[in-house]
Amino acid sequence: MEKKEIVLKVLLENDKPMRPGDIAEKSGLPKEEVDKAIKQLKEEGKIESPKRCYYQAKK
Repeated sequence: MEKKEIVLKVLLENDKPMRPGDIAEKSGLPKEEVDKAIKQLKEEGKIESPKRCYYQAKK
């Protein structure tokens, strides 16, 4: 599974917006990889940021 797919899966499993550090902790990925995946997912329009430094999957 690609890193961005793992990040998206973690976000989909959580009801509340998450910080990158929390996503890294839940996914087991390094924070740097989570940051890259978040950037890609935002560009693809799959996730959104309801408030600064918090991310959630688009519904």
